[in-house]
Amino acid sequence: MTVTPLGIPRRLLEFTLDGEAARVPEGATILDACRAAGKDVPTLCEGDALRPKNACRVCVVEVEGARTLVPACSRRAEPGMVVRTDTERARHSRRIVLELLASSVDLSTTPRVAEWIKEYEAKPDRFGPDAARLNDSPKVDNDLYVRDYAKCILCYKCVDACGDQWQNSFAISVTGRGFDARIAVEHDAPLTDSACVYCGNCIEVCPTRALSPRSEFDRRAAGTWDESAQTRTTTVCAYCGVGCGLTLHVQDNEIVKVTSPHDNPVTHGNLCIKGRFGYQHVQNRG
Repeated sequence: MTVTPLGIPRRLLEFTLDGEAARVPEGATILDACRAAGKDVPTLCEGDALRPKNACRVCVVEVEGARTLVPACSRRAEPGMVVRTDTERARHSRRIVLELLASSVDLSTTPRVAEWIKEYEAKPDRFGPDAARLNDSPKVDNDLYVRDYAKCILCYKCVDACGDQWQNSFAISVTGRGFDARIAVEHDAPLTDSACVYCGNCIEVCPTRALSPRSEFDRRAAGTWDESAQTRTTTVCAYCGVGCGLTLHVQDNEIVKVTSPHDNPVTHGNLCIKGRFGYQHVQNRG
């Protein structure tokens, strides 16, 4: 007989979300409630496997009685709370954030941003051609992944994934201050001279593809990267006995990228260098 663990039941709490009653488990965030209700609240820095960082501020909502807008990704729902997600104040704030981000960094490979810019009528070009932009060249210093910081929004997810929340390698940190703040390894050295173990978990959580596998970067540069033509197959890594879950992204009968399901009970999205990058033997035709 198979017994399925149910876990500790959580008490449900009730609050008002856009004029309707919402019931969520105790400890759930406003963003959790929005998603459960089918409301599309935009977010960039939020990650399902990392603690909220409140960095991008795109998910702000209005809470009755609060002096300022609150980030839905980290603010926990409370009994009796009254939340409005689509007020003019919230929409104006999201519009400004999108304009500032899109005017300073390259968001061309960030999923759904073009859709949100249209929805909120953001106009990044209104700051003019003299607006400061991050025009860093991609750092291609190894064969596994590329760092294109011209696309970085400083969400800190890669720092957290490399640090105490996932990998504990602590190879990535923030250097500089203000507009000059950058993600870097120690002493801003080449990746090959750093503490990086090439697990690629920073790639897994990057929302803008500022970090991407070398295979994806090269195909995008050649104009042959086509996600609509890719199939995804979930399997188990064969390198060791841990049983990590893999998702193989296949295009033109060739594995072009490997990710890991975040709901996998073993890895929760984590992989090592072998699981994420060691797939070439599967298609060795030489």
